Amino acid sequence: STGQSLIQHTFEAASAASKPIGVLVATDHQEIYREVLGFGGRAVLTSPDCASGTDRVAEVAQTLKDADILVNLQGDEPEIAPADIDRVIELLEENPAEPMATLATPIQNQDQIYDPSCVKVVCDCRQRALYFSRSPIPYVRDELPVDSYGESLFHQHIGLYAYRRTFLLELAATPPSPLEQAEKLEQLRVLQMGKTICVGIVEHVAQGIDTPSDYANFVSRTLRRAG
Repeated sequence: STGQSLIQHTFEAASAASKPIGVLVATDHQEIYREVLGFGGRAVLTSPDCASGTDRVAEVAQTLKDADILVNLQGDEPEIAPADIDRVIELLEENPAEPMATLATPIQNQDQIYDPSCVKVVCDCRQRALYFSRSPIPYVRDELPVDSYGESLFHQHIGLYAYRRTFLLELAATPPSPLEQAEKLEQLRVLQMGKTICVGIVEHVAQGIDTPSDYANFVSRTLRRAG
């Protein structure tokens, strides 16, 4: 154990970013709610009927009428780089016409291209998302070695989002789209709405905690840094 809960590690990482004016945990679990209040964080209980993280953030956004940009960070990202949170906010500041922003990183391991748990994204020349998929995109037709095209051709999507409040409320009021339901990727609803997502490229991606072994590895890394 690191002596802190996973949500506290994530909360503190988010709090280290310089752009946000505040960090708020939105949850439908009383245990998480009490844990956040216990370490001095700010939390709000949301409806258990929220179908996705986007819906949960949108429910909170209803009451945050002075907020222009909201960031959606999953609670299982204790090693998120604070600079990445700042970057996704900067993307909307630098691109006032864009309603939403996210991040991606070059894929270094060829196996990830064929791993459906690794979500891929391809972008246009202005770094706006063309499509997200669990399948290999782009598909290499001629069977040349993947690195023949350069690493920059293949990118892993990072599930960190920034939304303009007005668009977030519109998004949450829109029913799930067929592509979203097929791939189980809520960001595809945005593309099927005909909206754009600005994508920032970062060098490294934090390891999220999805399994007990992920958590054990996180604890080992944390203890090594502390020691």
